[in-house]
Amino acid sequence: MVFAAPNEALARAEELLGADPSPLHASVAHQVIGIWQRDFGDTRRALAHLRRARELAARADSAEREADVLATLGVALVHAGRTREGLAAFERGVARGTGHTRARVLYRRAYVWWVLGRHGEALEDVRRAVPVLRQADDVIWTARALTLRATVHLALGAVERADADFTAAEALWDTTGQEHDKADAVESRGLAAFRSGDVPAALRLLDEAEERYGKLGTPTFMLSIRRCEVLMAAGLATEALAEADGAISALDGIGGQSTRKAELLLVAARAARLAGDPQTSLARAALAVRLFAGQRRSWYETHARLVLLEARTATGRASGRLVADAAAVAERLAAFGAPAAPEASLLAGRIALDLGWTADAERHLAVAARSRHGGPPLARMTGWAAQALRARAAGSARGVLEACRRGLDVLDDHRMTLGASELRARATAQGAELAALAQRASLVSGGPRRLLVWSERWRATVLSAPPTRPPADPVLLSTMTAFRELAARADEARTDGGRPAPALEREQRRLEREIRSRTLHMRGEGSGDGDRFDVGRLLERLGDDLRLVELAVLDGRVHVLLCGQGRVRRFEAGLLAEAEREAEHVQAGLRRLAHPGGEARLPLVEAAGARLQELLLGPAAAHLGNGPVVVVPPGRLHRVPWALLPALRERVLSVSPSASSWLRAKETAPPPGGRQVLVRGPGLASGGAEVTELADRYPARGGAVSASSPTQRGWEAACADGDGGRGPEPDDVYESRAAGRPTVLEGDEARVPRVLRELDGAALAHIAAHGTFRADSPLFSSLRMADGPLIVHDFERLDRSPYRIILSCCDTARLASVGADELLGLVTALLPLGTAGVVACSAPVNDAAVVPLMLALHKGLDAGLSLAEALRDARAALPGDAVHQATGWAFSAFGAA
Repeated sequence: MVFAAPNEALARAEELLGADPSPLHASVAHQVIGIWQRDFGDTRRALAHLRRARELAARADSAEREADVLATLGVALVHAGRTREGLAAFERGVARGTGHTRARVLYRRAYVWWVLGRHGEALEDVRRAVPVLRQADDVIWTARALTLRATVHLALGAVERADADFTAAEALWDTTGQEHDKADAVESRGLAAFRSGDVPAALRLLDEAEERYGKLGTPTFMLSIRRCEVLMAAGLATEALAEADGAISALDGIGGQSTRKAELLLVAARAARLAGDPQTSLARAALAVRLFAGQRRSWYETHARLVLLEARTATGRASGRLVADAAAVAERLAAFGAPAAPEASLLAGRIALDLGWTADAERHLAVAARSRHGGPPLARMTGWAAQALRARAAGSARGVLEACRRGLDVLDDHRMTLGASELRARATAQGAELAALAQRASLVSGGPRRLLVWSERWRATVLSAPPTRPPADPVLLSTMTAFRELAARADEARTDGGRPAPALEREQRRLEREIRSRTLHMRGEGSGDGDRFDVGRLLERLGDDLRLVELAVLDGRVHVLLCGQGRVRRFEAGLLAEAEREAEHVQAGLRRLAHPGGEARLPLVEAAGARLQELLLGPAAAHLGNGPVVVVPPGRLHRVPWALLPALRERVLSVSPSASSWLRAKETAPPPGGRQVLVRGPGLASGGAEVTELADRYPARGGAVSASSPTQRGWEAACADGDGGRGPEPDDVYESRAAGRPTVLEGDEARVPRVLRELDGAALAHIAAHGTFRADSPLFSSLRMADGPLIVHDFERLDRSPYRIILSCCDTARLASVGADELLGLVTALLPLGTAGVVACSAPVNDAAVVPLMLALHKGLDAGLSLAEALRDARAALPGDAVHQATGWAFSAFGAA
């Protein structure tokens, strides 16, 4: 009962002890309390109760009872870090027990062998226990033994054997009422899914297990360890570090198991290293090594030493001693049969290469490269990275490029199993080294065209295919509605009282976590075999007048790849770090210029624009010709206001996350019908005045349909039932759309469900609303509607986003740079969904100054211009004061429409 209903079992055991039981029954009660404290509470209290349980079993003269308690005590001692005493208790337990009891003791000793990383001994004890447990028809303990054997198989990389045992165990659990063990089975299936490379399934199953544990009120430290492993594989290392550190704090607070603390420290060390925090990684790994050594857990100690060596290397401590230490760790991991052995060999080879020890490097890298032919995706990636380094050391650029291509193909296939755009973006970090190796090799041997191909190979890959559509999950939909309502209430509370509402904000964060969690569970639907970038096709599309400028960063320096007139030329510009600092200064200047009284900063901002041009374009600025320019910046430069650069200020200018993305936008056909939508959100200082003027302007072409008109209200009511609000439209609404009259959504009609219905498949959408960028969670960046925020997750539900969309909102062009060179935010969410062009803003702007810019922009569109052409002309038509100039520079045209 202690696992089926732990808190109830604890209460009944304490009640029994208060009733003066016999020694035999008192022994059982103390054992139950000891198990509860061991797994869910204080290990010191657990040991006291278990020693008392053993004494009472001896007084009862029950050898079987004593053997059973000794097994429980042995587990507790090992978890407390007292390994020698724990193993001695098991020796006595095996000797005292017989038959069925001994089989249960052997199962628990197998569990301890697994905790200690001694997998051979674990499998041997399980092999001896399972037949006896089955013969005794002990369903619960047989299921536990099969689950344990599957877990050991996973640790050794035998995924198929593990799957077979998990399946058999789950069939047995279905016949029992052991809720804790059922939750453990779900958790174990999550681990198996992760080991087989299915990250979304792993996240879903681990979340389900957490929900089950939550109903039992039991801590979930092992679950935290496993979820941290999955989060790291998904590119969410910062979240993994936060979860591990939180679990360590909670474990310390209850005086919990020393073994679990060591394991949590190990995953925290790995997460910190992957998150780019080597000092934290060093501290966590060093403590984990000490704890594992004291616990006599050589398997885990060796893994912790690998992370410690990786952290030392990341701090720039390359030395011959590190090579020797990494090689020794690789040998020990290989002897254990640990899947991490190739990582250690790769580390040894990489350090040896840095030291110029080519013979040693080749030996270690050759061992690591063997993993490229089998195993889960990340293991094969390790092997291809080793092979690429071998080829580089041998001077074979062709070999480097082939290894990089093969490795990135593996990662492409892995990414496409992920349905969430966030996971796809973050997973690219695992290919950053291969992409950089290929770029360097192509720079040395292949000329500008090859460098362009490899720059494109790993740039904005998330935009190469639409994200998986969120499922029609009623729980997800209701959670998003609740989130929107709560966010609106919290915003109203801040507006009315000037203070945040802590309770509302806590609940809002909880709902955000639930939405994000359910979104991360989505599996990908496509394959990694998309269209490969073709330089010839790009140059053909560019023609003689248009120039595309792609900025590649190699070893911290910006290289300008200038494409046009049938060729690609390369120029060297400045350092990326200097350009990033200058871009931040420019952003600060634009924020100041958005308010009256900042005119004195205008010359400073213009001077900063000239410095940015030197750093980002260098000598290429003199070779741009006179025609339009497309800029393709790296992710870390997404906030540069490109129209501020002197060479680009008077040009038709557009920005694209990649050349491939620009090509797709160029070749995207507009939807039939030319339907237009104008949306005005609440709370704008200008009142969204351009929407009113645009609506008044359009009647010359047939009259606008207001969302508040009787016709429109009737249609809205008709759509209220069924299919998420999609329903039949009356004939006059069809006629108004066909006539080219825009739909205007404002006031209470500008609600998220209605706005999404109108945006879906529109030719042009203009949204005037407050924009909020969320650096902590970019897919919750939002536009403020009448009923709350319209977030990126909402846009991903569209069948087709508007062909052109104008966002006259602050911060809508702000994006989060993640992964290798990916961007997450509102603009990048729209581009894979059918949008060919976006106008958006990268800084806070003056609402009143936006109005003339937007009106001039639409004037150009009415004349048949593209977004980039119309924006250029709109900037030129603005008044010459600092506020209007800064407003014009803050907006950019993205894509090719």
